[in-house]
This record gives sequence, C-alpha cells and structure tokens, in this order.
Amino acid sequence: MTHSVAQNGHQIDSLEVVISQGIPDTTRIKAFTQLSDLYAFKDFSKSLTYTTKAIELSEKIKNYPLKQRAAQRLALNYYYKGDYTNAVKYESIGLQGAISSKDSIAIARSHNNMGNFYYELGEYDEAYYFLTYAFKILKKAAKDKTDSLTTTIALHNLGRVFKELGQYEIALKHLKASREISKAINDREGEPYSLDEIGDVKLRMGEYDSALHYLNLSVASANKLLKESGNVMLREDQSKTFSKIAKAYLGKKDYSKALAYYDSTINLHNQAANKFGIAEVELGRATVYKEQGKTDEALIYTTKALGLANEIKARVLEISCYKLLAALWETKGDHKKALGYFKQFHALEDSLYSNEIQQKILRDQIGFETETLDDKIAALTMQEEDRQSRLKKSEFISNILVVVVALSAILLVTVYRSGQRRKQINLLLLQHQEEMQKRSEELEQLNEVKDKFFSIISHDLRSPINALAGLMDLLDKGAITADELPVAVKELKTRFNHTRALMNNLLDWTVLQMDKMHLQASNVQLKKIVDENIELLGSLQTKHVNMVNRVPETAIGYADRNTINLVIRNLITNAIKFTNDGGEIVVASEDKGRELVVSVKDNGVGMPADIQKKLFDKVNPYSTRGTANEKGTGLGLILCKEFVEKNGGRIWVESTEGKGSTFWFTVPKAS
Repeated sequence: MTHSVAQNGHQIDSLEVVISQGIPDTTRIKAFTQLSDLYAFKDFSKSLTYTTKAIELSEKIKNYPLKQRAAQRLALNYYYKGDYTNAVKYESIGLQGAISSKDSIAIARSHNNMGNFYYELGEYDEAYYFLTYAFKILKKAAKDKTDSLTTTIALHNLGRVFKELGQYEIALKHLKASREISKAINDREGEPYSLDEIGDVKLRMGEYDSALHYLNLSVASANKLLKESGNVMLREDQSKTFSKIAKAYLGKKDYSKALAYYDSTINLHNQAANKFGIAEVELGRATVYKEQGKTDEALIYTTKALGLANEIKARVLEISCYKLLAALWETKGDHKKALGYFKQFHALEDSLYSNEIQQKILRDQIGFETETLDDKIAALTMQEEDRQSRLKKSEFISNILVVVVALSAILLVTVYRSGQRRKQINLLLLQHQEEMQKRSEELEQLNEVKDKFFSIISHDLRSPINALAGLMDLLDKGAITADELPVAVKELKTRFNHTRALMNNLLDWTVLQMDKMHLQASNVQLKKIVDENIELLGSLQTKHVNMVNRVPETAIGYADRNTINLVIRNLITNAIKFTNDGGEIVVASEDKGRELVVSVKDNGVGMPADIQKKLFDKVNPYSTRGTANEKGTGLGLILCKEFVEKNGGRIWVESTEGKGSTFWFTVPKAS
C-alpha cells in the first residue's frame, strides 16, 4: 500500500491547452503534475516527461514544496512500473523537501513510501527502519482521518516485511491490526489490500484453501470498488492478487487453473508496462511447466524472468530465478551449469536473508514493543500516585472522625459503629497498599528483566557473531592454509554451536518473560528424550566425552515435552562444557513415588560451594568459561530452573571441586 495523489481534475486536453498559454510558473508546475497523474496508467513515457518538467521548473524557481510533490509523483509512477530503484531515488528527493519544510506528517508519509519501495527491492532491514520510523511519528502526530490512514498503511507494510522474513505469526498480527483500524476509519480501499496480504501469508504457510478464501475475497472487494470509483491503481494491485491465486492453485497441483490466472495477470501487467509483474508471471509459468515435467519450456520462461529481474534489480526475483535454473539444469543432467546457478542463488540469498539482518529486525521489534510496554508502566505509575493521594485523604478523614467520636460521649452507640467502620476502611486500605506494593515489585522486576535482556543482546550476542564473521572472512580471503583448515573448521564449528545455543536460550528466555509460553502436559518418555539429545550433542561436540543413558524405559513423566527436552539438553550441554576430553557424563533417573528424580552427572572440574549458590540467580546470572574455553551467558541454567518449576518440579546441584558435578531435577510421574 502506498500514498497516491488524487487523480481527479481537468481533462487531459484542457490541461495541455493551459500549459501552452502564458500562465505563472507555479500554476504550470501543478498542471504538469496533474497531467502526470492522468497519464500514469495510460502512457508512462508522457507521465515521465510531464513529471520531469515539473521537477526541473520547481528547481529553477526554487519552489521546493512543489518539487517535493512532483518527485513523489514520479516515484509512484516508477513504483507501479516495477522500477523500484528509481522509485527510491525520486522519493529521496521528496523526503528531503519534507524535512526542509519540517512537516512531521509529510516526513512520515515519505518514510512509509521509502519503506514500501525498499520492501519490493528485498532490502528488508532498510524497509523495517523506514516503516517503524513512519509509524512512530504518525502514532504521536496523527490529527485527522488521513493521518490515521497513513498510520494504518505503515502498520500494514510492517506486516509485509515480517511476511518476507518468514515471521508469519508476527506478520498476521500486524496485518490484522491494520485491517481493524481501516474498518474503524471506514477506509474501504484498505480491505482488498489487507485480504490480499493475509491470503499471501496463508499461501506461504502452505494453507492453500485458506489462502484462496482470502485472495478471492480481496478480488471481490476490489471489483466492487472498481465499479464505484474506477481507481486504476486498484486494477494494477489486483493483478498481483491474481498471481498469488495462481501460486495457490500451483500448490494444489491444479496446473490448468494456475496457467489461466497467470495469463490474465500478464495481460494487466503488459498494459501497465510493469516489468516486475511480467517477470514474476514468467517465473510462475516456468514453475508450472517444471512441475509438469516440461523442462525446456520452463528454462525459456525462467531465462526471460531473470533478464527482467536483472534489468530492474529485483533481487528477490533474481534469487527465485537462480534457484529454479539450478534445479532445471540438474534435471537435464548439466551439473556444471546447475552448480553455477546454485552458487549465484546461495550468494544472493545470503546477502538478502542473512541471520544478522533478521536478528537486527527482531531486536528492533522487541525494542518497538518495549517502548509500548514503557508507556504502560508510566500509566500504572500515575495510577499508583493517584491511589496514594486518595489514601492519604482517606486517612485524614478517618482521623477527624476519631476525634469527633471521642468528644461525643453522649453518642456512644454512634462511636462504636464508627469505630467498626473505621476498622473496615483501614483493612481495605492495607489491602490496597499490599496490592500496590506487589505491582511495584512486579514493575521493578520487569525493568530488571528488560535491562538484562538488552545487556545480553548488546554484548554476549554481538561478540560470537563478530568472531564468526572474522573467521569466515579469513576463510573467504584464503588467509588460512590447507594445513590450518581442519583447525579453523573445528573453531568455526565451536563458535557456531555456541552462537546457536545462545540464540536458542535468548529466544526461550524472551518468550518466557513475555508470558507467551503455554505448557501442555502429557506423558513423556524420558529415556527417548535423553537418547535424542545424546545423539544430537554427540554430533556437535568437539571434545571426546562419553555420554551414557541409564534412564529406564519405565521412566514416564507427566509434563510439557518441549520444556523438559530443553532442560535435559541444557544440562547435558553444561556438563560437556565443564568436562575434559576423555571424561564421562551419565544421565539417570530414580522413581520416588509421585515423582521421578533425573540426574546429569559428570566427572569434570566441579565447583566450590559459593559458586553453586549463584547458578540459578535470575537477576545476576553467573557464567564462566568451560574446559575448552567455551563461553556462556548463564541463561541456560536459569531457563532450566524456570522450566522445571513451571512443570511442578525442583532443581538443585551437588558438586565437589576437581571431581565433578551432578545436577538433579524432579518431574511429576505419569499416573
């Protein structure tokens, strides 16, 4: 969704007569811009010519607001033509004008358009930056329905970014919120856009029938608006919906319907000279032919799509083209060409969907939600202050009543009743004070958790990622010899395993603290979980540590399988970390009536008593390096404690320095 200038105005012939006459420059610029609007979907070359004249004349007379509007009009023209690089170029000119005018709403709208263009280019980190910036400004500065509409659009586009990154639940959350706001402000044009994007998310999740439901609703909604308003931009966007319907039928293996929708779509794209749309359709046709086993036809259409994608620098399409070409040449038996295209696909995909970009956006998303949380905390603080003020007033009134009752000896019965009432009031006040104290403690703990989370992100997560990047850079530059390569690979594997463990613990920690984790208890076969983790960790460890499973087949617990699996994995990982080469780790369990006691024992370095007391401290987690200099954050054992307790169990440690450690935890036994 993108802002558009109204296309109502004088007829083309009237405007062209006007600009041929001696009129003021400002009027001429406005006429040029209006003509550009009217030609946008009829004759792109004429639209481009008129907008360029408007920009040049605005620059000549130094009228920057008019230059800004003309540049943004040209950016939109390029956007609907599928040339997103030029769209970014001219929107940047418009953004400079908005900044010069210090118009916060204009700045926000321009940021929204920039985010949308970067989204189409596949620059998702840039898209997220511009869209969140726009949303924050509009959330504070929106004054009327038009501003609220822009806020809705920014929220909608944020959902599209998360969709491309595979974060489908977050994407649906943003898209549905945007749809609700559109309904609230009676934004009828927002409905087909929202339905289209929700359908696309369902399509990518493989829910083809659900996707077709939403996409067909989008088409019906757009057709109704087209009959009422004749908005040609809706028709261009509708062509994208047809492409998605074609993909849904492809997923259902209904190839004839898929090709029929692609045929309808390409006719619309050809009318608008939309190279991006044409390339997307050609790629879709190629995919259908591949599924039908028509390899030669698929190669022809894929090559056409790649040529157009290269021309307009559409990196997302380029990735899909390279991937499909690699598969097609592999099918034809030309492994050399297949490998070449696969390398191009892999290199471009790594640059576009790198873990660093995804983590940056997720960090920003957490920060974005934390700001909202801070607003709630501030509101609760104000409520608490108001409550304290009312409490003091109540106490003052109570004291006056006591004095009056004491002086009114003749009203003993009234004194008695007033005393009873005062006791009840004091009891209620004490209860309110206790409630506020609990809220205050919860808020303080929430702030501590937030501060700790950002501390870990800013230090512990950055360090291993930087180390990994440096090591891979050395490999890429050939600075490591063949003799040194095994050592480097071992080091790379160690760092990768550490980073993966850290990321898993961080994500589990975040979900736990945000109360988003829902446990589902069921019968859990502990021996099977231990076997799976020993097999997994045995393939990942670089040390030679023997791991033994002595948990009997009869050890069946009643708990949430995922969290118990994470507890066992973290405890075994911790034992490996502090066990030397040649050491041994034994996992066992004992039946203690209503519960099972699971132990993870190692013969590693052990720890003194003072360290044992720090291991499960949530606010100040303890961490030290392992026997092979492995790093950690201390989050693993804290997660173990919280997961065990949420499953109704206990966890503790017994250790002797120099002889090893044993971690124990309990889990309810299945009935």
